[in-house]
Amino acid sequence: MRRLLDGRVALLAYTALDRLADCCGSEQAWVLYKTDQLDELNKVSPYDVIVIDQPLPDELRRDAQ
Repeated sequence: MRRLLDGRVALLAYTALDRLADCCGSEQAWVLYKTDQLDELNKVSPYDVIVIDQPLPDELRRDAQ
């Protein structure tokens, strides 16, 4: 999750592991949630919007050293 410039919290979601690696780096930590589990996730870690397959800025990427 990331805070957006307007203050909202975004849940970053990726539709496949290769897209996660391409957008966030090959060493990015991840968890798997099914779409029907997102309400439960929102209860324990609230978010305002879901952003799908969005590349992270270079300074936030986690690539292999």
